[in-house]
Amino acid sequence: MTDSNDQPTEVFSRRAAREGSAKAASAGGISAIIAKHPTAWLISALGVVFLLLATGALFAGIASGSGQAVGVPLPTESDVPPRPQPSAVPAGTHLRTCSIAGAASLPDLGTLAASVVNASTGEVLFDRAGTTPAPTGSVLKLLTAASAIKILGSGAQFSTRVIDGSSEGTIVLVGGGDPTLATTSGSFYEGAPLISDLATAAMAAYTAKHPGKPVTQIVLDSTLWSPTDNWDPSWPTSERADGYLAFVTALMVDGDRADPTQSESPRGDDPIARAGQAFADAANLKNVTFSRGTAIGSTVLAEVKSQPLSTLIGQMLLTSDNTLAESIARLTSKAAGFDGGSASLAQAIPLTLKDLGMDTTGLVIKDGSGESASNAVPPLFVSRLLVKIRANEADLGVIYSGMPVAGENGDLYDRFTGANAVAAGKVVAKPGWIDNERSLAGVINAADGTPLTFAFYGLGDAISFDTREALDTLTTAAFTCGDNLSNN
Repeated sequence: MTDSNDQPTEVFSRRAAREGSAKAASAGGISAIIAKHPTAWLISALGVVFLLLATGALFAGIASGSGQAVGVPLPTESDVPPRPQPSAVPAGTHLRTCSIAGAASLPDLGTLAASVVNASTGEVLFDRAGTTPAPTGSVLKLLTAASAIKILGSGAQFSTRVIDGSSEGTIVLVGGGDPTLATTSGSFYEGAPLISDLATAAMAAYTAKHPGKPVTQIVLDSTLWSPTDNWDPSWPTSERADGYLAFVTALMVDGDRADPTQSESPRGDDPIARAGQAFADAANLKNVTFSRGTAIGSTVLAEVKSQPLSTLIGQMLLTSDNTLAESIARLTSKAAGFDGGSASLAQAIPLTLKDLGMDTTGLVIKDGSGESASNAVPPLFVSRLLVKIRANEADLGVIYSGMPVAGENGDLYDRFTGANAVAAGKVVAKPGWIDNERSLAGVINAADGTPLTFAFYGLGDAISFDTREALDTLTTAAFTCGDNLSNN
């Protein structure tokens, strides 16, 4: 039977189990429980130990510190170091894709040294040994012109005077460094002062001062710089016979040309004597003697002045007049406080260019015309100077106004033809030429409207007359690229 005392009920069984466990615990104690559940008791024991250790450490820390409670302050804004800020995002770089590498590799260019600069931004767009000093040829005249404007001013004029002599019957013809003093109104130097005007005025003043006493002696004063310091040993002597350069003296007429109407005309051996004879002829003085010396008196009988420096610079640059360039360089030296000697140019010209803000490091100046192969100017220097010239900084714009224009005038009138005619009228530049070097430097008004300044030198034994066209081709390539010109 299900309710017989022999079959316990479910309730009874559960109660009995609980009571059995209690009795077992009472009988066996903790040991019995641990023996029955060893894992649970191990975990519980470890937890208690950890709690006790942590509590002890806390109290130990309090015991070793101050007896007073110390609060930990929250950090303030000033305590927090500034968070680094991102730098400004750099401006995007123009990816230029127009190459002139082919034109720059033309064999007629020999070893190319070159620089092209964006005249608006100053960025160098093209560089081939651009910072390396090298011979310039007549491109050096740009430096001579800039230094002269800086130290003399574009309105400067140079006088040739006649001084009353210290003895009776003597007058002194004093050269002021103006090689343009002309013997004819048809002079190559258009608008130049005439020696006939000087002679007429001088004789009228002399006669009024010394009535009845004829002039018997003319002293020729060419001591503004040493009369013997008139030719650099590095210049080819053939330049005089070929009509490119005269002895550089402070007293001369017509640039010492045999034919005063021509740009290239043989030059003589004694410009000072030629000037003296020209004055005597204009004054109709038949029986006079000549001597050399320095004026002692101070009474000026007559004086004529050159055209302004701005005009002389144009005359110098258009046809690359070496004699005029050397005279301007000597006058610049004098104005800068030097003696006007050829050796002084190495200091005088860089000094004035430095005053224009140019870095003249490495500049080697031997003369004012570029005739010497010993001159050394980096193409980048010329390009950066042309930036100032184009911007008319310090009145240098008169140089730009006086430079030849491609295909139109001066030494570029017959250049930039054929395929290069696209750049005619758009390039204003100064060409140069000496043995083993041809150069071209100036301003390119590029096809895209970007103004570029450039200086290209072709150097080495490969240089020939054909280098001119190679330079034109390279310049035209830069004209076509404009601001898209790449330096590859």
